[in-house]
Amino acid sequence: MNFEQQWLEYDYNPFILFNSSGKIISLNTEAQFLLGTAKSTELFELASSYAKINYGFKTTFLELNYGRYKFFGVTVGYESDDEIGIKLYQMPSFNVNKPKPTGELTNIYTLVDLCISTNSINSTIDFIKDFDPTIPEILINSNDFIKLLNKIYKCFSDNKVIKTKIYFRVGEHIKFEDKKYSLFSIEIEAKNQTKINDFKVFSESSNFIIEIKDAITINIPMILS
Repeated sequence: MNFEQQWLEYDYNPFILFNSSGKIISLNTEAQFLLGTAKSTELFELASSYAKINYGFKTTFLELNYGRYKFFGVTVGYESDDEIGIKLYQMPSFNVNKPKPTGELTNIYTLVDLCISTNSINSTIDFIKDFDPTIPEILINSNDFIKLLNKIYKCFSDNKVIKTKIYFRVGEHIKFEDKKYSLFSIEIEAKNQTKINDFKVFSESSNFIIEIKDAITINIPMILS
């Protein structure tokens, strides 16, 4: 691999080269992670849709979302009918300025169960749990996590049902100090979100990686030591 090829391989932006039938010929490292979330057929169709009518290269600015990945544009290029390439320009899904988490090795299920038990006291809310049991003990600041999760449950205290889901994010990662860590998520979902703006203000000062959409999701790197 020459120097120019290494630049492409380690680019922060995913690049994929397809043949005319949509089979992947080559891709860089970031594209491999993207394919854990997006289907290759979707990306081939995207490339076909935004290619120039004639041979050449075309850059289009648009918003795309695939799991945690968010893109603000694509460049599509082809010089024959045999191959077509696409490069997607990535917006950081998570705040890259957040420090690497510190704390102690902890069983995340124990912390979540503790918060649910605390918020169940004198409450009629039905707390539903959907846990992937394969998450190992991870390094986390337990006190900060408990404060955060309790804040979320209080945000949804007007609901009859609150669902908490823990799951591994296949193919997704975050980088601290040039080292990549896999991610898992704790997603809290409820219908009534009238107090969610209060939580948005609180979340801005949090050291955790938080997404606020139809649910509140805490994304946690699997740091094992």
